Amino acid sequence: MADPRGFLKYPDREIPAKRPVEVRIGDWREVYGPSEPGVLTQQATRCMDCGVPFCHQGCPLGNLIPEWNDLVRRGDHRGASERLHETNNFPEFTGRLCPAPCESSCVLGINAPPVTIKQIEVSIIDQAWASGYVTPNPPERLTGKTVAVVGSGPAGLAAAQQLTRVGHTVAVFDRDDRIGGLLRYGIPDFKMEKKHIDQRLAQMQAEGTRFRAGVNIGVDITWEELRQRYDAVVIATGASVPRELSIPGRDLLGIHHAMEYLTPANRIQAGDDVVGHITAEGKHVVILGGGDTGADCLGTAHRQHALSTTMLAIGKQPPTERPMDAPWPTDPIVFEVQSAHEEGGSREFLASTVEFLGNDAGEVRAVVVCETEYRDGGRFPTPGTEREIPADLVLLALGYRGAEHGSLTDQLEIGVDERGNLSRDNDYTTTKPGVFVTGDAGRGASLIVWAIAEGRAVAAQVDTYLQGSTLLPAPVGANDQALHA
Repeated sequence: MADPRGFLKYPDREIPAKRPVEVRIGDWREVYGPSEPGVLTQQATRCMDCGVPFCHQGCPLGNLIPEWNDLVRRGDHRGASERLHETNNFPEFTGRLCPAPCESSCVLGINAPPVTIKQIEVSIIDQAWASGYVTPNPPERLTGKTVAVVGSGPAGLAAAQQLTRVGHTVAVFDRDDRIGGLLRYGIPDFKMEKKHIDQRLAQMQAEGTRFRAGVNIGVDITWEELRQRYDAVVIATGASVPRELSIPGRDLLGIHHAMEYLTPANRIQAGDDVVGHITAEGKHVVILGGGDTGADCLGTAHRQHALSTTMLAIGKQPPTERPMDAPWPTDPIVFEVQSAHEEGGSREFLASTVEFLGNDAGEVRAVVVCETEYRDGGRFPTPGTEREIPADLVLLALGYRGAEHGSLTDQLEIGVDERGNLSRDNDYTTTKPGVFVTGDAGRGASLIVWAIAEGRAVAAQVDTYLQGSTLLPAPVGANDQALHA
Protein backbone atom coordinates (compact mmCIF):
# COMPACT_ATOMS: atom_id res chain seq x y z
CA MET A 1 0.00 0.00 0.00
CA ALA A 2 0.99 3.66 -0.28
CA ASP A 3 2.80 5.58 2.42
CA PRO A 4 -0.10 6.68 4.66
CA ARG A 5 1.80 9.79 5.74
CA GLY A 6 3.18 10.69 2.32
CA PHE A 7 0.92 13.70 1.79
CA LEU A 8 2.02 15.00 5.20
CA LYS A 9 5.72 14.48 4.53
CA TYR A 10 5.49 16.26 1.17
CA PRO A 11 2.66 18.79 1.40
CA ASP A 12 3.79 20.90 -1.55
CA ARG A 13 2.82 20.28 -5.14
CA GLU A 14 5.86 20.51 -7.42
CA ILE A 15 6.07 20.27 -11.19
CA PRO A 16 9.12 20.63 -13.46
CA ALA A 17 10.29 24.14 -14.16
CA LYS A 18 9.41 25.66 -17.50
CA ARG A 19 12.20 26.88 -19.69
CA PRO A 20 12.61 30.67 -19.45
CA VAL A 21 10.22 32.62 -21.67
CA GLU A 22 12.99 34.45 -23.53
CA VAL A 23 14.58 31.08 -24.37
CA ARG A 24 11.55 29.03 -25.31
CA ILE A 25 9.96 31.58 -27.66
CA GLY A 26 13.17 31.41 -29.66
CA ASP A 27 12.55 27.77 -30.61
CA TRP A 28 9.70 25.25 -30.93
CA ARG A 29 10.78 22.73 -28.32
CA GLU A 30 8.52 21.68 -25.48
CA VAL A 31 8.06 24.19 -22.70
CA TYR A 32 8.76 21.96 -19.69
CA GLY A 33 12.15 20.66 -18.72
CA PRO A 34 12.74 17.10 -17.47
CA SER A 35 11.52 15.96 -14.06
CA GLU A 36 13.97 15.40 -11.23
CA PRO A 37 13.71 11.72 -10.15
CA GLY A 38 13.70 12.60 -6.48
CA VAL A 39 10.95 15.18 -6.85
CA LEU A 40 8.90 12.74 -8.92
CA THR A 41 9.15 10.10 -6.21
CA GLN A 42 8.06 12.60 -3.60
CA GLN A 43 5.07 13.69 -5.66
CA ALA A 44 4.00 10.07 -6.24
CA THR A 45 4.32 9.48 -2.49
CA ARG A 46 1.71 12.20 -1.90
CA CYS A 47 -0.94 9.88 -3.40
CA MET A 48 -3.09 8.47 -0.57
CA ASP A 49 -4.19 5.28 -2.38
CA CYS A 50 -7.76 6.16 -1.43
CA GLY A 51 -10.24 3.41 -0.64
CA VAL A 52 -12.51 5.04 -3.22
CA PRO A 53 -10.11 6.65 -5.73
CA PHE A 54 -12.18 9.46 -7.23
CA CYS A 55 -9.39 10.14 -9.71
CA HIS A 56 -10.76 7.08 -11.54
CA GLN A 57 -14.13 8.82 -11.78
CA GLY A 58 -12.45 11.91 -13.21
CA CYS A 59 -10.58 9.96 -15.90
CA PRO A 60 -12.63 8.71 -18.88
CA LEU A 61 -10.01 6.00 -19.40
CA GLY A 62 -10.29 4.74 -15.82
CA ASN A 63 -6.53 4.95 -15.40
CA LEU A 64 -5.18 2.98 -12.43
CA ILE A 65 -3.67 6.11 -10.96
CA PRO A 66 -3.03 5.07 -7.33
CA GLU A 67 -1.41 1.85 -8.52
CA TRP A 68 1.14 3.43 -10.82
CA ASN A 69 1.76 6.23 -8.34
CA ASP A 70 2.79 3.65 -5.73
CA LEU A 71 4.95 1.79 -8.24
CA VAL A 72 6.79 5.05 -8.93
CA ARG A 73 7.16 5.61 -5.18
CA ARG A 74 8.78 2.19 -4.90
CA GLY A 75 11.04 2.75 -7.90
CA ASP A 76 9.40 0.10 -10.09
CA HIS A 77 9.26 2.10 -13.31
CA ARG A 78 8.74 -0.89 -15.59
CA GLY A 79 5.76 -1.97 -13.50
CA ALA A 80 4.41 1.58 -13.54
CA SER A 81 4.64 1.63 -17.34
CA GLU A 82 2.85 -1.69 -17.64
CA ARG A 83 0.06 -0.54 -15.33
CA LEU A 84 -0.25 2.73 -17.23
CA HIS A 85 -0.61 0.93 -20.56
CA GLU A 86 -3.35 -1.34 -19.26
CA THR A 87 -5.87 1.48 -19.69
CA ASN A 88 -4.16 4.00 -21.97
CA ASN A 89 -2.61 3.32 -25.36
CA PHE A 90 -0.87 6.68 -25.60
CA PRO A 91 0.10 8.16 -22.21
CA GLU A 92 2.76 10.30 -23.89
CA PHE A 93 -0.10 12.15 -25.61
CA THR A 94 -2.43 12.53 -22.63
CA GLY A 95 0.45 13.33 -20.29
CA ARG A 96 1.19 16.38 -22.42
CA LEU A 97 -2.19 17.42 -23.80
CA CYS A 98 -4.93 16.31 -21.41
CA PRO A 99 -6.25 19.02 -19.02
CA ALA A 100 -6.19 16.37 -16.26
CA PRO A 101 -9.76 16.14 -14.96
CA CYS A 102 -8.36 13.38 -12.71
CA GLU A 103 -6.56 16.02 -10.68
CA SER A 104 -9.82 17.88 -10.07
CA SER A 105 -11.16 14.64 -8.58
CA CYS A 106 -8.11 13.91 -6.39
CA VAL A 107 -9.26 13.43 -2.79
CA LEU A 108 -6.19 15.27 -1.55
CA GLY A 109 -7.46 18.26 -3.54
CA ILE A 110 -10.37 18.77 -1.14
CA ASN A 111 -8.18 20.78 1.21
CA ALA A 112 -4.66 20.64 -0.25
CA PRO A 113 -2.95 20.82 -3.66
CA PRO A 114 -3.83 17.64 -5.60
CA VAL A 115 -1.32 15.03 -6.68
CA THR A 116 0.59 15.92 -9.86
CA ILE A 117 -1.04 13.01 -11.71
CA LYS A 118 -0.46 14.34 -15.22
CA GLN A 119 3.23 15.03 -14.63
CA ILE A 120 3.80 11.61 -13.06
CA GLU A 121 2.07 10.00 -16.03
CA VAL A 122 4.23 11.68 -18.65
CA SER A 123 7.38 11.00 -16.64
CA ILE A 124 6.53 7.28 -16.45
CA ILE A 125 6.08 6.94 -20.19
CA ASP A 126 9.09 9.08 -21.12
CA GLN A 127 11.31 6.94 -18.91
CA ALA A 128 9.70 3.79 -20.32
CA TRP A 129 10.59 4.81 -23.86
CA ALA A 130 14.11 5.79 -22.82
CA SER A 131 14.61 2.47 -20.99
CA GLY A 132 13.26 0.30 -23.80
CA TYR A 133 10.24 -0.89 -21.83
CA VAL A 134 7.80 -0.03 -24.65
CA THR A 135 8.00 -2.76 -27.28
CA PRO A 136 5.67 -4.02 -30.03
CA ASN A 137 2.88 -6.33 -28.92
CA PRO A 138 1.85 -8.20 -32.09
CA PRO A 139 -1.02 -10.69 -32.07
CA GLU A 140 -0.33 -14.37 -31.59
CA ARG A 141 -2.63 -15.25 -34.51
CA LEU A 142 -4.60 -13.51 -37.23
CA THR A 143 -8.38 -13.74 -37.43
CA GLY A 144 -8.62 -13.23 -41.16
CA LYS A 145 -10.88 -10.21 -40.62
CA THR A 146 -10.07 -6.77 -41.99
CA VAL A 147 -10.89 -3.34 -40.57
CA ALA A 148 -10.53 0.10 -42.12
CA VAL A 149 -10.08 3.01 -39.73
CA VAL A 150 -10.65 6.41 -41.35
CA GLY A 151 -8.93 9.18 -39.45
CA SER A 152 -5.61 8.98 -37.62
CA GLY A 153 -6.19 11.12 -34.56
CA PRO A 154 -6.11 9.64 -31.05
CA ALA A 155 -9.49 7.88 -31.41
CA GLY A 156 -8.60 6.23 -34.70
CA LEU A 157 -5.12 5.22 -33.58
CA ALA A 158 -6.39 3.76 -30.30
CA ALA A 159 -9.03 1.73 -32.11
CA ALA A 160 -6.47 0.54 -34.66
CA GLN A 161 -3.94 -0.57 -32.06
CA GLN A 162 -6.52 -2.47 -30.03
CA LEU A 163 -7.95 -4.24 -33.07
CA THR A 164 -4.51 -5.11 -34.44
CA ARG A 165 -3.48 -6.66 -31.15
CA VAL A 166 -6.41 -9.11 -31.18
CA GLY A 167 -5.48 -10.32 -34.65
CA HIS A 168 -7.47 -8.28 -37.15
CA THR A 169 -5.74 -6.78 -40.16
CA VAL A 170 -6.17 -3.03 -39.76
CA ALA A 171 -5.49 -0.22 -42.22
CA VAL A 172 -5.60 3.40 -41.07
CA PHE A 173 -6.50 5.95 -43.74
CA ASP A 174 -5.91 9.69 -43.58
CA ARG A 175 -6.27 12.31 -46.28
CA ASP A 176 -3.23 14.22 -44.99
CA ASP A 177 0.24 13.34 -46.18
CA ARG A 178 1.28 12.18 -42.70
CA ILE A 179 -0.46 10.10 -40.07
CA GLY A 180 -1.47 11.75 -36.81
CA GLY A 181 -4.48 13.97 -37.51
CA LEU A 182 -4.70 17.05 -35.30
CA LEU A 183 -2.05 15.55 -33.03
CA ARG A 184 0.39 16.24 -35.84
CA TYR A 185 -1.03 19.26 -37.63
CA GLY A 186 -3.14 20.96 -34.96
CA ILE A 187 -0.88 20.76 -31.88
CA PRO A 188 2.23 22.97 -31.93
CA ASP A 189 5.58 21.40 -31.15
CA PHE A 190 6.01 23.50 -28.01
CA LYS A 191 3.14 21.47 -26.52
CA MET A 192 4.14 18.11 -27.99
CA GLU A 193 7.08 17.42 -30.23
CA LYS A 194 6.18 15.10 -33.09
CA LYS A 195 8.85 12.54 -32.21
CA HIS A 196 6.35 11.18 -29.69
CA ILE A 197 3.88 10.43 -32.49
CA ASP A 198 6.53 8.89 -34.72
CA GLN A 199 7.86 6.47 -32.10
CA ARG A 200 4.33 5.25 -31.31
CA LEU A 201 3.53 4.80 -35.02
CA ALA A 202 6.70 2.74 -35.40
CA GLN A 203 5.50 0.48 -32.59
CA MET A 204 2.09 0.12 -34.23
CA GLN A 205 3.63 -0.73 -37.60
CA ALA A 206 5.79 -3.40 -35.96
CA GLU A 207 2.60 -4.84 -34.47
CA GLY A 208 1.02 -5.06 -37.92
CA THR A 209 -1.09 -1.91 -38.30
CA ARG A 210 -0.94 -0.54 -41.82
CA PHE A 211 -1.01 3.19 -42.56
CA ARG A 212 -2.38 4.75 -45.73
CA ALA A 213 -1.64 8.46 -45.73
CA GLY A 214 -2.75 10.76 -48.54
CA VAL A 215 -5.95 8.81 -49.26
CA ASN A 216 -9.14 10.87 -49.16
CA ILE A 217 -12.01 8.47 -48.55
CA GLY A 218 -15.08 9.65 -50.41
CA VAL A 219 -12.93 11.06 -53.22
CA ASP A 220 -10.05 8.69 -54.00
CA ILE A 221 -12.14 5.73 -52.84
CA THR A 222 -15.87 5.90 -52.24
CA TRP A 223 -17.22 4.98 -48.84
CA GLU A 224 -19.21 2.17 -50.38
CA GLU A 225 -16.07 0.76 -52.03
CA LEU A 226 -14.36 0.86 -48.64
CA ARG A 227 -17.26 -1.10 -47.12
CA GLN A 228 -16.95 -3.73 -49.81
CA ARG A 229 -13.19 -4.14 -49.28
CA TYR A 230 -13.23 -4.43 -45.48
CA ASP A 231 -15.24 -6.44 -42.98
CA ALA A 232 -15.73 -3.38 -40.76
CA VAL A 233 -15.19 0.37 -41.07
CA VAL A 234 -14.48 2.74 -38.18
CA ILE A 235 -15.09 6.43 -38.85
CA ALA A 236 -12.82 8.56 -36.66
CA THR A 237 -12.61 11.72 -38.74
CA GLY A 238 -12.97 14.18 -35.87
CA ALA A 239 -15.05 17.33 -35.52
CA SER A 240 -13.20 19.67 -37.83
CA VAL A 241 -15.89 22.11 -39.02
CA PRO A 242 -15.06 25.44 -37.35
CA ARG A 243 -17.62 27.81 -35.90
CA GLU A 244 -18.08 30.88 -38.03
CA LEU A 245 -18.43 34.53 -36.98
CA SER A 246 -20.78 36.20 -39.44
CA ILE A 247 -20.32 39.89 -38.77
CA PRO A 248 -19.55 42.86 -41.07
CA GLY A 249 -16.06 42.69 -42.54
CA ARG A 250 -15.66 38.91 -42.24
CA ASP A 251 -14.58 38.71 -45.89
CA LEU A 252 -11.54 40.96 -45.37
CA LEU A 253 -8.10 39.54 -46.04
CA GLY A 254 -6.17 38.49 -42.96
CA ILE A 255 -9.04 36.80 -41.09
CA HIS A 256 -8.59 33.06 -40.75
CA HIS A 257 -9.84 30.09 -38.82
CA ALA A 258 -7.30 28.77 -36.32
CA MET A 259 -6.42 25.61 -38.23
CA GLU A 260 -5.72 27.59 -41.38
CA TYR A 261 -2.94 29.17 -39.34
CA LEU A 262 -1.74 26.30 -37.14
CA THR A 263 -1.55 23.58 -39.80
CA PRO A 264 0.98 25.31 -42.11
CA ALA A 265 2.97 26.41 -39.05
CA ASN A 266 3.26 22.75 -38.03
CA ARG A 267 4.15 21.73 -41.57
CA ILE A 268 7.00 24.23 -41.61
CA GLN A 269 8.35 22.77 -38.36
CA ALA A 270 8.17 19.34 -40.01
CA GLY A 271 10.49 20.63 -42.74
CA ASP A 272 7.92 21.27 -45.46
CA ASP A 273 8.22 24.15 -47.89
CA VAL A 274 4.84 25.84 -47.46
CA VAL A 275 4.18 28.52 -50.07
CA GLY A 276 2.08 31.50 -49.03
CA HIS A 277 1.66 30.41 -45.42
CA ILE A 278 0.13 32.72 -42.83
CA THR A 279 2.61 34.30 -40.46
CA ALA A 280 2.24 36.62 -37.49
CA GLU A 281 5.68 38.18 -37.92
CA GLY A 282 5.58 41.93 -37.45
CA LYS A 283 1.78 42.00 -37.14
CA HIS A 284 -0.80 43.00 -34.58
CA VAL A 285 -2.56 39.68 -33.93
CA VAL A 286 -6.05 39.39 -32.43
CA ILE A 287 -7.27 35.94 -31.39
CA LEU A 288 -11.00 35.42 -30.85
CA GLY A 289 -11.61 32.65 -28.34
CA GLY A 290 -10.04 31.91 -24.99
CA GLY A 291 -9.65 28.11 -25.10
CA ASP A 292 -6.82 25.70 -25.84
CA THR A 293 -6.84 26.37 -29.58
CA GLY A 294 -6.58 30.09 -28.95
CA ALA A 295 -3.62 29.47 -26.64
CA ASP A 296 -1.97 27.37 -29.37
CA CYS A 297 -2.39 30.30 -31.78
CA LEU A 298 -0.97 32.65 -29.16
CA GLY A 299 2.16 30.58 -28.53
CA THR A 300 2.69 30.21 -32.27
CA ALA A 301 2.36 33.96 -32.81
CA HIS A 302 4.97 34.60 -30.10
CA ARG A 303 7.44 32.29 -31.84
CA GLN A 304 6.77 34.02 -35.15
CA HIS A 305 7.60 37.37 -33.50
CA ALA A 306 4.24 39.09 -33.65
CA LEU A 307 4.28 42.82 -32.98
CA SER A 308 1.45 42.44 -30.44
CA THR A 309 -1.07 39.77 -29.42
CA THR A 310 -4.55 40.19 -27.95
CA MET A 311 -6.90 37.39 -26.94
CA LEU A 312 -10.62 38.23 -26.75
CA ALA A 313 -13.19 36.12 -24.92
CA ILE A 314 -16.88 36.97 -25.08
CA GLY A 315 -17.64 35.64 -21.59
CA LYS A 316 -16.63 36.48 -18.05
CA GLN A 317 -13.22 35.69 -16.65
CA PRO A 318 -13.57 32.39 -14.75
CA PRO A 319 -12.82 32.36 -11.02
CA THR A 320 -9.33 31.46 -9.84
CA GLU A 321 -10.70 28.98 -7.26
CA ARG A 322 -13.26 26.18 -7.53
CA PRO A 323 -16.73 27.85 -7.50
CA MET A 324 -19.51 26.75 -5.18
CA ASP A 325 -21.63 25.46 -8.07
CA ALA A 326 -18.85 23.03 -9.13
CA PRO A 327 -18.08 21.12 -5.93
CA TRP A 328 -15.43 18.44 -5.66
CA PRO A 329 -15.06 15.98 -7.42
CA THR A 330 -16.48 17.71 -10.51
CA ASP A 331 -14.12 19.29 -13.02
CA PRO A 332 -14.55 23.04 -12.47
CA ILE A 333 -14.11 25.85 -14.97
CA VAL A 334 -11.42 28.05 -13.45
CA PHE A 335 -9.14 30.75 -14.78
CA GLU A 336 -6.24 29.05 -16.52
CA VAL A 337 -2.85 30.49 -17.31
CA GLN A 338 -1.18 28.33 -19.93
CA SER A 339 2.45 28.62 -20.94
CA ALA A 340 1.50 30.74 -23.97
CA HIS A 341 -0.25 33.28 -21.75
CA GLU A 342 2.91 33.64 -19.66
CA GLU A 343 4.87 34.55 -22.77
CA GLY A 344 3.16 37.89 -23.36
CA GLY A 345 0.19 39.59 -24.92
CA SER A 346 -3.07 40.72 -23.36
CA ARG A 347 -6.26 38.82 -22.48
CA GLU A 348 -9.60 40.54 -22.43
CA PHE A 349 -12.91 39.15 -21.22
CA LEU A 350 -16.47 40.33 -21.75
CA ALA A 351 -15.38 41.41 -25.24
CA SER A 352 -18.00 41.00 -27.98
CA THR A 353 -16.62 41.37 -31.50
CA VAL A 354 -19.13 43.27 -33.63
CA GLU A 355 -17.23 44.28 -36.78
CA PHE A 356 -13.98 43.98 -38.70
CA LEU A 357 -12.58 47.12 -40.31
CA GLY A 358 -10.42 47.11 -43.42
CA ASN A 359 -8.09 49.32 -45.41
CA ASP A 360 -8.24 50.33 -49.07
CA ALA A 361 -6.52 47.07 -50.08
CA GLY A 362 -9.28 44.97 -48.53
CA GLU A 363 -7.13 43.86 -45.61
CA VAL A 364 -8.23 43.84 -42.01
CA ARG A 365 -6.86 46.74 -39.98
CA ALA A 366 -8.91 46.65 -36.77
CA VAL A 367 -11.46 44.74 -34.72
CA VAL A 368 -14.42 46.59 -33.23
CA VAL A 369 -15.47 45.23 -29.84
CA CYS A 370 -18.15 46.06 -27.29
CA GLU A 371 -18.56 45.10 -23.67
CA THR A 372 -20.61 41.94 -23.26
CA GLU A 373 -23.80 42.12 -21.23
CA TYR A 374 -25.82 39.17 -19.97
CA ARG A 375 -29.57 39.48 -20.46
CA ASP A 376 -32.56 37.43 -21.56
CA GLY A 377 -30.56 34.24 -21.07
CA GLY A 378 -27.88 35.25 -23.55
CA ARG A 379 -24.81 37.39 -24.17
CA PHE A 380 -25.08 40.59 -26.19
CA PRO A 381 -22.86 43.58 -27.09
CA THR A 382 -23.60 46.72 -25.08
CA PRO A 383 -24.46 49.67 -27.36
CA GLY A 384 -22.27 52.71 -26.88
CA THR A 385 -19.19 50.78 -25.70
CA GLU A 386 -17.59 50.29 -29.12
CA ARG A 387 -13.82 50.57 -29.43
CA GLU A 388 -11.19 49.53 -31.96
CA ILE A 389 -8.28 47.15 -31.49
CA PRO A 390 -5.56 47.28 -34.19
CA ALA A 391 -5.32 44.02 -36.11
CA ASP A 392 -3.30 42.89 -39.12
CA LEU A 393 -4.11 39.21 -38.50
CA VAL A 394 -7.29 37.88 -36.90
CA LEU A 395 -7.53 34.23 -35.87
CA LEU A 396 -10.91 32.64 -35.13
CA ALA A 397 -10.54 30.02 -32.38
CA LEU A 398 -14.23 29.73 -31.57
CA GLY A 399 -14.59 25.97 -31.38
CA TYR A 400 -16.14 23.47 -33.79
CA ARG A 401 -19.62 22.73 -35.08
CA GLY A 402 -19.13 19.01 -35.62
CA ALA A 403 -17.90 16.54 -38.21
CA GLU A 404 -17.55 17.06 -41.93
CA HIS A 405 -20.51 15.43 -43.64
CA GLY A 406 -20.26 15.73 -47.43
CA SER A 407 -19.38 12.40 -48.98
CA LEU A 408 -20.19 10.52 -45.77
CA THR A 409 -23.85 11.48 -45.73
CA ASP A 410 -24.12 11.42 -49.51
CA GLN A 411 -22.47 8.07 -50.14
CA LEU A 412 -23.30 6.15 -46.95
CA GLU A 413 -26.49 8.01 -46.00
CA ILE A 414 -25.37 8.18 -42.38
CA GLY A 415 -27.53 10.51 -40.33
CA VAL A 416 -26.47 13.65 -38.49
CA ASP A 417 -27.70 14.64 -35.03
CA GLU A 418 -28.88 18.07 -33.93
CA ARG A 419 -25.33 19.05 -32.90
CA GLY A 420 -23.80 18.27 -36.29
CA ASN A 421 -22.24 14.97 -35.20
CA LEU A 422 -22.52 11.70 -37.10
CA SER A 423 -25.40 9.64 -35.73
CA ARG A 424 -24.66 6.42 -33.86
CA ASP A 425 -26.18 4.36 -31.10
CA ASN A 426 -24.79 3.40 -27.70
CA ASP A 427 -22.46 0.77 -29.16
CA TYR A 428 -21.05 3.16 -31.77
CA THR A 429 -22.90 1.51 -34.66
CA THR A 430 -24.54 3.40 -37.52
CA THR A 431 -27.50 2.43 -39.67
CA LYS A 432 -25.02 0.74 -42.04
CA PRO A 433 -24.01 -2.76 -40.83
CA GLY A 434 -20.33 -2.94 -40.00
CA VAL A 435 -19.84 0.84 -39.98
CA PHE A 436 -18.95 2.45 -36.64
CA VAL A 437 -18.40 6.05 -35.52
CA THR A 438 -16.04 7.02 -32.69
CA GLY A 439 -14.31 10.00 -31.16
CA ASP A 440 -15.12 13.61 -31.92
CA ALA A 441 -16.95 12.63 -35.12
CA GLY A 442 -19.71 11.18 -32.94
CA ARG A 443 -19.48 13.12 -29.68
CA GLY A 444 -18.33 16.54 -30.87
CA ALA A 445 -15.07 18.30 -30.11
CA SER A 446 -13.82 17.02 -26.77
CA LEU A 447 -10.73 16.04 -24.78
CA ILE A 448 -7.97 13.78 -26.06
CA VAL A 449 -8.60 11.43 -23.13
CA TRP A 450 -12.20 10.98 -24.31
CA ALA A 451 -10.99 10.29 -27.85
CA ILE A 452 -8.68 7.48 -26.68
CA ALA A 453 -11.41 6.10 -24.40
CA GLU A 454 -13.86 5.99 -27.29
CA GLY A 455 -11.26 4.45 -29.58
CA ARG A 456 -10.71 1.64 -27.10
CA ALA A 457 -14.44 1.21 -26.58
CA VAL A 458 -15.31 1.06 -30.28
CA ALA A 459 -12.56 -1.53 -30.79
CA ALA A 460 -14.35 -3.82 -28.32
CA GLN A 461 -17.61 -3.31 -30.23
CA VAL A 462 -15.99 -4.00 -33.60
CA ASP A 463 -14.29 -7.12 -32.27
CA THR A 464 -17.64 -8.35 -30.95
CA TYR A 465 -19.25 -7.65 -34.34
CA LEU A 466 -16.54 -9.60 -36.17
CA GLN A 467 -15.99 -12.46 -33.70
CA GLY A 468 -19.20 -12.73 -31.70
CA SER A 469 -17.44 -11.84 -28.44
CA THR A 470 -14.40 -9.92 -27.26
CA LEU A 471 -11.72 -9.90 -24.60
CA LEU A 472 -10.88 -6.26 -25.28
CA PRO A 473 -11.56 -3.91 -22.37
CA ALA A 474 -13.76 -0.88 -22.83
CA PRO A 475 -13.49 2.11 -20.49
CA VAL A 476 -16.47 2.29 -18.15
CA GLY A 477 -18.87 4.97 -19.32
CA ALA A 478 -17.14 5.53 -22.67
CA ASN A 479 -20.30 4.56 -24.55
CA ASP A 480 -22.68 6.30 -22.16
CA GLN A 481 -24.40 8.74 -24.46
CA ALA A 482 -25.57 10.77 -21.47
CA LEU A 483 -21.95 11.75 -20.92
CA HIS A 484 -21.59 12.96 -24.48
CA ALA A 485 -23.88 15.94 -24.07
